[in-house]
Amino acid sequence: MAEIHFKIKNALEKIDFIRRYEELSARFGSERTPSNERLEYVERDEVMEILLDLGYAAQFNKKEKFYKIKEEQIGAFVFGFHIILRYGMADLIWVVRENGELLLGSPWGVYSRRLIDVNYHIKNPVFGTYEDLEDILRTAFVMYEDFKKALTQE
Repeated sequence: MAEIHFKIKNALEKIDFIRRYEELSARFGSERTPSNERLEYVERDEVMEILLDLGYAAQFNKKEKFYKIKEEQIGAFVFGFHIILRYGMADLIWVVRENGELLLGSPWGVYSRRLIDVNYHIKNPVFGTYEDLEDILRTAFVMYEDFKKALTQE
């Protein structure tokens, strides 16, 4: 498995990413929402409204079936955030380029395996209601903002 870029690693450590992701995963886990209670099919308009309410413009990629938050450039960095909602699970992906070079573009679950151990796995948060989904995304965006700040203040 490829090593995580040192700038990305430092920023993730600075924001205590692993602990925060573990907490999100535990809070929105299968004990709270068993598989038979998950919101397997989401209404695109409902999700777009949640994203707008949280302050983020997004597009839905029909071919790849994910929500893409509008990219943001801060200095030499371009940040993106992709969200895949399938089977009542939220798969969260940050994308970072520096001067055109891709530094990051993997789902959150990969970060823990690259930072800790290849066998270490944090489960995707799961949701059974749009309220749960909104709470998951709200937390994810707070982490995203902290991550962008940590990376650009290196």
